Amino acid sequence: MPLDLDFVRAQFPAFDVEDLGDKGFFENAGGSYMCAPVMQRLERFFRERKVQPYGPYEASRLGGEEMDEARQRMAAMLGVATDEVSFGPSTTQNTYVLAQAFRQALAPGEAIVVTDQDHEANSGPWRRLAEEGVEIREWRIDPETGHLDPKDLAALLDDKVKLVCFPHCSNVVGEINDVAGMTEIAHAAGAAVCVDGVSYAPHGLPDVGATGADIYLFSAYKTYGPHQGVMVIRRDLGEALPNQAHFFNGDALYKRFTPAGPDHAQVAACAGIADYVDLLHARHCEPSRDARVRAARVHDLQRAHETALLQPLLDYLKAKNAVRLIGPAEAEARAPTVALACHRPGAELAEALAPHEIMAGGGDFYAVRPLTALGVDPAQGVLRLSFVHYTSKEDVDRLIRALDHVL
Repeated sequence: MPLDLDFVRAQFPAFDVEDLGDKGFFENAGGSYMCAPVMQRLERFFRERKVQPYGPYEASRLGGEEMDEARQRMAAMLGVATDEVSFGPSTTQNTYVLAQAFRQALAPGEAIVVTDQDHEANSGPWRRLAEEGVEIREWRIDPETGHLDPKDLAALLDDKVKLVCFPHCSNVVGEINDVAGMTEIAHAAGAAVCVDGVSYAPHGLPDVGATGADIYLFSAYKTYGPHQGVMVIRRDLGEALPNQAHFFNGDALYKRFTPAGPDHAQVAACAGIADYVDLLHARHCEPSRDARVRAARVHDLQRAHETALLQPLLDYLKAKNAVRLIGPAEAEARAPTVALACHRPGAELAEALAPHEIMAGGGDFYAVRPLTALGVDPAQGVLRLSFVHYTSKEDVDRLIRALDHVL
């Protein structure tokens, strides 16, 4: 059945807020609304379990169990083992910690491949390892389309390359990369793979196990949850890299790359993301006891709804001579994160949309490298229009009307 949008929006308290529910929200790539199950778990933890977890008394025991539940249920939906999921303060911080582990593990002269399609979080920390003698090789996008060609990756690989870093999709280009195919190419050359999934995961939790990626990173606050970074590190790689946490935590895979103490309440609240996926599944699908199956079905529901809304917007934009649409013009090939380069600064255009009850963003979005590669001045920036599955056709129609005025 098609996505029941009334049911979906009823799960997000933001739509009951006068200054939010009556406007079109098109800056979801910067952070989505939080769903009610996450809010409920967060409030309960702060009210009833705000103690040191894993202790012998009831509140402590329950707090620890909720943290464990979040890890277990998220891992099951992502298709990986429970202890292969870690929570950290942000994806940027998680990537930085991983880069320090690779800094210790790599020998001078060994290489890492990065792209110029990435958000800076999955580029900058790796590039800084050049200061430690690591060779950095850049996998470059097509300067016209922003496309990242797998054939170009193959040309960069040899036995010196130990890691390949790329996004599932870029936060300005929007094209969905073939993670499984790119990972296969890297693995064939003996390299591990780190995938930035921050811009993809809000559109449906990925089957990380099926992609073959060794590291997969995304942000819970963009998947309707709290401000945490979610990090999958497959066991073989995680156990081979040097421990970055307290020495006595080195035997626990999910602790090895989170040197700071976890935010207990926010980790526990991440189970609310799984609650929300299960609510959508129960509403739309036949029952299944397999969490990965439930997540996959909900993923497909989300993508189908988003794709149907996105194509009319792309058709409208590609007919406009006043804008440059970055990335594919076919909705099936991309996420609904749409960047437009115009003669006016992106931030100015976003400001002009606000009186038309459209909430959007403008700027470089920490994507200075891809914008530069595409010939867009980062100081000018882009107007970015991003939505997720709780967006309605009426929202998109309102956006198009507003763009007619602004452009």
